[in-house]
Amino acid sequence: MMDITLGMTGTIPVFSLSGRLDAITSPILEERLKPLLDVPNGARHLILDGAGLSYVSSAGLRVFLMVQRQLAARGGRMAFAALTSQVLDLFQLAGLKEIFVIETSVEAAAGRLS
Repeated sequence: MMDITLGMTGTIPVFSLSGRLDAITSPILEERLKPLLDVPNGARHLILDGAGLSYVSSAGLRVFLMVQRQLAARGGRMAFAALTSQVLDLFQLAGLKEIFVIETSVEAAAGRLS
């Protein structure tokens, strides 16, 4: 199961993720992110707060990469904040630490995106 809550830090949307992001829950995250990505003047930057994220499967990584591609097309980026050590290890193994902004807090992530 996964909980997804939306907040803001300044003008940047922040999605807080809690639980497991797998083949069952990744389509739910994708649907929650779509409204910000599908509109012409949608979000340029986005933060995913992973403090409560316990697991990410390849399906979850696919969602992250798809969102990053869409944001990059409009000159933006996605950042991750407060990833758990398990998820951070996965990002390291998958070579994703060079693709995404990864910070220890939402505030630090917002600072890197601004």
